Amino acid sequence: MAFPRGLATTIGTAARAARVRANLTQEDVAERVGLATEVYGRLERGGMLPSVPTLRKLCETLSIPSDVLLGLTPAQENFWAKEAPPRPVEEPAEIRRLVRTAKKLEPAEFRLLGLMATGLLRLRQMRHGRGQPQSTTS
Repeated sequence: MAFPRGLATTIGTAARAARVRANLTQEDVAERVGLATEVYGRLERGGMLPSVPTLRKLCETLSIPSDVLLGLTPAQENFWAKEAPPRPVEEPAEIRRLVRTAKKLEPAEFRLLGLMATGLLRLRQMRHGRGQPQSTTS
């Protein structure tokens, strides 16, 4: 059986539109669906078809009905014309990326990252003339 390129393109186009509408990165969606970022990117470009479980996770993650993702909804009933459901306020992509990276650190490396962040905040306070950082010891 030949690869159904048209269906793959339809799914990829709809997934990309839903992702952009949700203000998510490819990496965000890939992580939530359980795919490598490169694999998800290939799916969006129409280079592959998702498995049924992955298709379901995509629908849940992107808040998109499966009939829209599969291109079965007629244009006059198009999902995109409807009001988007309110989404929880999410952190900017840079913070989500940093958190994903931090989750991969060993405990000692994670503590070091915390110390570095605290040091950067203290340095910024000093640069902005807020005086010496307050000591936590009495």
